[in-house]
Amino acid sequence: MQDAEARLVILETPRLIIRNWLHTDRDLFREINCDPKVMEFFAVKRSHAEADAFLMKLNDSIVESGIGFYCLELKTSAEPIGFCGLSRTSLPAVFADGTVEIGWRLATRFWGKGYATEASRALLDFAFDLKKMDAVVSFAVEKNGRSTAVMKRLGMHRLPHLDFDHPRVPDTHPHLKRHVVYAVTCDEWKAKPVPLG
Repeated sequence: MQDAEARLVILETPRLIIRNWLHTDRDLFREINCDPKVMEFFAVKRSHAEADAFLMKLNDSIVESGIGFYCLELKTSAEPIGFCGLSRTSLPAVFADGTVEIGWRLATRFWGKGYATEASRALLDFAFDLKKMDAVVSFAVEKNGRSTAVMKRLGMHRLPHLDFDHPRVPDTHPHLKRHVVYAVTCDEWKAKPVPLG
């Protein structure tokens, strides 16, 4: 895990700093990964050791590829609140090679304040303007209304022909298998800028 001297700011929004992960973020990341409300639509909750290992993997991805699931920090308090980011999908049976997804996860006390939408808008600008991506997708469990609401607020549209049963969700959790897919292309994003608020 990188220390405070290695802090790398990727983007800023009116209320947030989007940056790499630091050792001091570990408690927040552990909280997210074991909170039953946050992890309601995930089949496995991570132990502290598993969360720590996953956090290191996220930072490695940022270093290696320049994109990843970044830490979100509140400007007013310098407090980490969760993550939002861009990542190559690893579902070859569903998405073409090179497809990029956007995703987010926040500690529950930060829900309902528009942080995920604010960060995602900045990251979609980043994806299309700086990284020159053609399109970005997002997917979630079919009944995860909170996540699909963010996708809709971002101006992403549903691609029902790509809905899929997630191959890494075990048969013990059939209610979590079906995933819905949303997407936005670069042309769509630039033609229909999403207003703030």
